[in-house]
Amino acid sequence: MKRVLLLFIALMTVGNVVSAADKNKKEEKKTVNDKEIEWISFEEAEKRMQKEPRKVWIDVYTDWCGWCKVLDKKTFSHPEVIKYMNTKYYAIKFNAERTDSFSFAGKKWGFMPEYKANGLAVQLMNGQMSYPTSIVMTENFQNPSAIPGYLAVPQIEPILKYIAEDTYKTTKYEEYGKTFVPVWKEILTPMAPGAH
Repeated sequence: MKRVLLLFIALMTVGNVVSAADKNKKEEKKTVNDKEIEWISFEEAEKRMQKEPRKVWIDVYTDWCGWCKVLDKKTFSHPEVIKYMNTKYYAIKFNAERTDSFSFAGKKWGFMPEYKANGLAVQLMNGQMSYPTSIVMTENFQNPSAIPGYLAVPQIEPILKYIAEDTYKTTKYEEYGKTFVPVWKEILTPMAPGAH
């Protein structure tokens, strides 16, 4: 009888440990999704697109680009941007100057020395190489649109919603912009002491 009781207690303990570990994993994943944009690779986006089609947001950046860093710090760290991007889009961070080759959309993409950039970046940006540039696509990587320059929260909100909510199918962006009511507030960061 003692063995049965000990076995029962051991099984309950193991079950509780496994259950707690699963709960922690779920909470950890939720925390990551709530705190930062889930940036994935082109390859991962293609896999996920087969199971759940979504819009695509590609952040085309370079390591030396100052405004790219500001975009990360001020816009892509905003709680509403994070939440919206993680639920409505597949987000891809794409270093335009990456020199390795990779496959995407049935084609191999490599570095193009004449542009000092990867061939996919050149194609997506129509050879207009300025950073940062945001590329927005509909499901299955269709209809790429390049949006050059830094996007503050009040600028990115209508773009994200215009594409994700399929408003682009019935309304020109200029018309949409006239009636759009922003909801997300920009988070002001305190200035450094002595800065004016």
